[in-house]
Amino acid sequence: MTNGLGITTLFLDIGGVILTNGWDASIRKHATETFHLDYDEINERHHLTFDTYESGKIALDQYLDRVIFYIKRPFSKSEFKDFMFKQSQPFPEMIELMRDVKKRYNLKIVTVSNEARELNDYRVNMFDLRSFIDIFVVSCFVHFRKPDSDIYRVAIDIAQVQPKHVLCIDDRAMFVAEAEHLGIYGLHHTDYISTVEKLKKYGLSIN
Repeated sequence: MTNGLGITTLFLDIGGVILTNGWDASIRKHATETFHLDYDEINERHHLTFDTYESGKIALDQYLDRVIFYIKRPFSKSEFKDFMFKQSQPFPEMIELMRDVKKRYNLKIVTVSNEARELNDYRVNMFDLRSFIDIFVVSCFVHFRKPDSDIYRVAIDIAQVQPKHVLCIDDRAMFVAEAEHLGIYGLHHTDYISTVEKLKKYGLSIN
């Protein structure tokens, strides 16, 4: 089936759209409560180095050495990593929606996301994202993070698609706006029901 605007490709965010966020402020807060850490201190150290980690320039062990294990702790790095990974949960309705839209309109799905490598690998495998996502353009792979417009340019080049044939779905309005500046259609995702309705505007109805 075709759609009226000629959209052939979705640029899809992961955290906040089809899965929970990987390592956001609420999860870090939960981690500090679980492991009895000083949230303000951990959060400050996090912000000093997270861009480097999420851009793929350091590994998770090095990130944790800087943020958590700069002093001796009564728990292991493995225990902490297990906690980090287990915070990720799927949004089943959104995953099924993306599967349906992809199949109905024969779309290519490209993730354009800010994710650190180890969390990204875990999430891709745990939730079988390869079963409906064709290409992964992730900050840890390409060394650009949204809202840097270069990550969208890389995705356009890799997908071999013109911006006018792309719809970007993201839960951050700023990131949607950045994609739109490049001539990409943008959809600001806030919840499943409104996204189903917004997709109709782009000729991508599932009803």
